[in-house]
Amino acid sequence: MSSIAEDDNEQHSGNEQHSGGGDMISSKKECTSCEQNSNVDAITEGINSISIRDDKSKCAACGKEGSSDDMNTCNKCKMVKYCNAACKKKHRKKHKKACEKRMAELHEEQLFKDHPPNEECPLCFLPRPHESSKSNFMSCCGKRICCGCIHAMQMSETKDLCAFCRTPRATSGEEEIKRTKKLMEKNNADAFHHLGGLYAQGECELPRDHRKANELMLKAGELGCAKGYYSLGCSYTFGQGVEMDTNKAKHYYELAAMDGHILARHNLGCLEGNSGNLHRAMKHFIMAAKAGDEDSVDKVKHGLKDGLVTKDEFANTLRACHERQKEMKSEMRDKAAAARRNDEYLEMV
Repeated sequence: MSSIAEDDNEQHSGNEQHSGGGDMISSKKECTSCEQNSNVDAITEGINSISIRDDKSKCAACGKEGSSDDMNTCNKCKMVKYCNAACKKKHRKKHKKACEKRMAELHEEQLFKDHPPNEECPLCFLPRPHESSKSNFMSCCGKRICCGCIHAMQMSETKDLCAFCRTPRATSGEEEIKRTKKLMEKNNADAFHHLGGLYAQGECELPRDHRKANELMLKAGELGCAKGYYSLGCSYTFGQGVEMDTNKAKHYYELAAMDGHILARHNLGCLEGNSGNLHRAMKHFIMAAKAGDEDSVDKVKHGLKDGLVTKDEFANTLRACHERQKEMKSEMRDKAAAARRNDEYLEMV
């Protein structure tokens, strides 16, 4: 929660004296140091020159002083500066250990920072559920809309139009792909993820191609789509288009989690738990649960039984989870979920 800082208005009043006759006489005196006022510019310049001279740094290799702005900073840890590229290269071996330590610290800070709030549906302005099945990507306008708003549109007379831009829906797989690629030309991250999903599932008359899907997922992640990194982590977990690699899966889950992907955070908890890092696993599960993931709540409950989580931690986590779920809840979303369950039931029978 951001707070609003208000500036206090300070009011200054001059001292007053009362004469015997009750007249108010101001005690304000004329300034006798007007000559100093004429030197304000000179004084200011002197202060600025001092601050500029003080903004010095020493080269970590040769010790030579120089202006911080002109020196070459270590691009990884940002801790040390060099007078030139030659000194930077010369000092690399000596600095490597401290650099890696600082990079690991920065990574931990980034990984366990508070989750950003869920993105809002552009129509109802409620936070979108983190499950991908509860929202749809629209290839016409590039928006991801919650199923509640889509269901409301389907119940209206204009059910064949996009709920956001009112464009008629694509009538063929070819048209869906054409629209998606048009959005990709504008670097729409969700469009790259959407096309990657079509290749992964072999939909819209596309051949199933996990390698192509992974390429698109990586591009989606680089453009800011956390789901892209999450999907790539899943590919390395299950060996879809790539060899199974737990370390690479963990890497992409971490990138997704740092961008706010809750299911990636849950998966990180599972990986850490399988590696025996139980307390670290609980940190991930608690964060995911507080963001509204019920599966992570169950993990935290097990942590409580095993003595890894205190009663207060569990109570706070459960309370936060209920609050997040309440924020995402709406009558129309409940109706959409009920309609989907009914459709699934009819398909089974």
